[in-house]
Amino acid sequence: MKHTALLLLATSLLSMAPASRPSDAISSEAIAATLRDKALHDDSVAWDFVSELTTRFGPRPAGSAAELAAAQWSERRMKALGFENVRVETFPLTAWVRGAERAEIVAPAAQPLVAASLGGAPPTPPGGVEGEVVTFANIEALRAAAPGSLTGKIAMITFHMPRTQDGSGYGFAVAARGYGPLEAAKRGAIGFMLRSVATGGHRFAHTGATRYEDGRVPIPAFALAEPDGDQIERLVQLGEKVRVRLTSNASYVPNAKSYNVIGEIRGAARPNEVVVLGAHLDSWDQGTGAIDDAAGCAIVTAAARLAREAPRRPQRTIRVVLYGSEEVTQPADTQLGGRTYLEARRAELANHIAAGESDFGADRVYSVALPKGGFASPFGQSLLRVLAPLGIIQTDATPQGGSDVGPLGQAGVPLFDLNQDGSTYFDFHHTADDTLDKVDPAALSQNAAAWTAFAWLAADSDVNFRKP
Repeated sequence: MKHTALLLLATSLLSMAPASRPSDAISSEAIAATLRDKALHDDSVAWDFVSELTTRFGPRPAGSAAELAAAQWSERRMKALGFENVRVETFPLTAWVRGAERAEIVAPAAQPLVAASLGGAPPTPPGGVEGEVVTFANIEALRAAAPGSLTGKIAMITFHMPRTQDGSGYGFAVAARGYGPLEAAKRGAIGFMLRSVATGGHRFAHTGATRYEDGRVPIPAFALAEPDGDQIERLVQLGEKVRVRLTSNASYVPNAKSYNVIGEIRGAARPNEVVVLGAHLDSWDQGTGAIDDAAGCAIVTAAARLAREAPRRPQRTIRVVLYGSEEVTQPADTQLGGRTYLEARRAELANHIAAGESDFGADRVYSVALPKGGFASPFGQSLLRVLAPLGIIQTDATPQGGSDVGPLGQAGVPLFDLNQDGSTYFDFHHTADDTLDKVDPAALSQNAAAWTAFAWLAADSDVNFRKP
């Protein structure tokens, strides 16, 4: 079947040019369009990858045995798909292990709470911590509280994250998760809670990393399921003094390791010029990390592999990087996968043509963002023509990249975005419900088609985003 599919692909591409012309004369745009259609209708690499990764290994917390096994499997899979220079690069981190946890209202009437400790947060004493809850509308309200005003109490932020297509509601909401424990501790709190950074309304908690200060997270910190956060908020509005007990035996594993998995489709004429396609291999520990971010790993791997199926090599190299430890916050961010990749390649950054990241679930791509002036180039015009049948349009927003390619962007590497519809992403983000059934195969294929088109056109062109 594989040989038949390759023959059909080659025949289709050759039919786009006069029969007497060699395959090198086929236009990049024609090749990109055919690869796009193959990804959309006749390629199972993306689905097979996300299905097998999540099924074989389940959750893949940074520094865990599951993350290592997933990295080794990804290395083998890339080699089997024909990638070159495949390797696993290892770097150190302090791993965090959730352990057992519990949250409950103890007054005015006992009620269980659905909660999850925030990543990196310390354990409680064996009997837990108990205190009166003081609520704040958002992180700014907590920061306005007087020093000492929370002594012996548990601070709680009740902010309701808005649902948006582009995920723009996340930035302000997630600041509470990142900085809330630090700000609460500065005011004397013995614990911290927040209404989950989420949009779904389901009764499961959305975990996520919180920030270190002076090498530690100062107090136990929990996310509450949205209905449970609302329950406490209503009790407070009724004039009740709410007391909560939080219990956790979370732990740390020093000298653990995380992994970046890298593979390439080498360019024919300028192999040292690189287009980076990124995603992250690690996940949170409660679900199986299907939309965050096994789907992204599947999308970029499938895109690069399809480029290899073209009748000729692209001019530049397409490099897939499956990053490790994206989900965690460390005392020093030099331990993170994106930063590790950057530091190992500072001498090569001038040859990094562009970098992008698939880390926003598996729903359809609806727009593309390029560096300033990119759409005016021949590359940009070809890209828009090839993406149009997928329902993807131009946006003039500045590309943001993502957490993993962000360090490259800060170092001057041009970034691009293939923007996915995130309307339901935060219904399942960082929860036990982030599982394979949330991935729609048709939408996954549309993503793979978009990334394939971009990767091929960028790698087979002379576009220079540093000089619009």
